[in-house]
Amino acid sequence: MRDRRFVAVHRGGPLDVVEHRILAAWAADCAEHVLTLFAESSSDDRPRRAIEVARAWARGEVSVGDAQKAALGAHAAARAMTSNSATAAARTAGHAVATAHMADHCLGASLYALKAVEATGASADGERAWQVEQLPDEVRELIVSALESRRTVLCP
Repeated sequence: MRDRRFVAVHRGGPLDVVEHRILAAWAADCAEHVLTLFAESSSDDRPRRAIEVARAWARGEVSVGDAQKAALGAHAAARAMTSNSATAAARTAGHAVATAHMADHCLGASLYALKAVEATGASADGERAWQVEQLPDEVRELIVSALESRRTVLCP
């Protein structure tokens, strides 16, 4: 079931455009933080481009349609990978830019970044702490509570 707190005002939900754009920028931060895990395996620029488009959407410079196209590109890059960490890092970028279309994709960016780190054999605890540190005050409670409820569902 979709968390209604992530439904944009123009779709009848409570999330205003400013918060939506903040979520996209934070998701782009999450993706950029693990992008090297993709770049170590591939020179494909689609995940980096997706992050750039996510940031541009957060600034109001590109359309949701442009963001959706960039998301498809990042996910296609993920499918081409054999490394689990590279795949997850590319998916992080895809979810970051897809936040423009549906705000709750920012949660996917966070969770895939954790998967990318874990796939290297490292603990995701440091990455999670870094993500929370980056959260702007305007969306901190929303994201922390949403991620906690997802973790409970995923890991009871």
